[in-house]
Amino acid sequence: MKFAYTVIWVDDVVKTVEFYEKAFGLVRRTLVDKGQSLWAEIETGSTTLAFSSSSEAQKLFPGGCHPNDATQPPVLIQISFITPDVGSAYMRAIGAGAKTLDAPKSQPGGQMIARVRDPNGVLVSLVSA
Repeated sequence: MKFAYTVIWVDDVVKTVEFYEKAFGLVRRTLVDKGQSLWAEIETGSTTLAFSSSSEAQKLFPGGCHPNDATQPPVLIQISFITPDVGSAYMRAIGAGAKTLDAPKSQPGGQMIARVRDPNGVLVSLVSA
């Protein structure tokens, strides 16, 4: 078995992809209009980070779901990006519109970590290798 995708359902796929491009320097792989929803993928290495319209999630989960909400506490999942310079990556993300949670700080063992929330309220950590 191989981990392939993380899909995040959002209200505005295009704005979300543009944020990830600007905030984290990621490159868009694809953006597909599926009629009533959009699907986008971003290059992140061997695992794909994908975004799809919230309207698709409503169809896939007719029993309901808890959407990400930037005005509420974050859901208990985070995506993480490894970067050689956590401080610069953190400042770039904040400059692109991320909301700060944890400024860069050294962890036991010397690893640096910072946490932000994207405009959808998704937790994103920036960690040193």
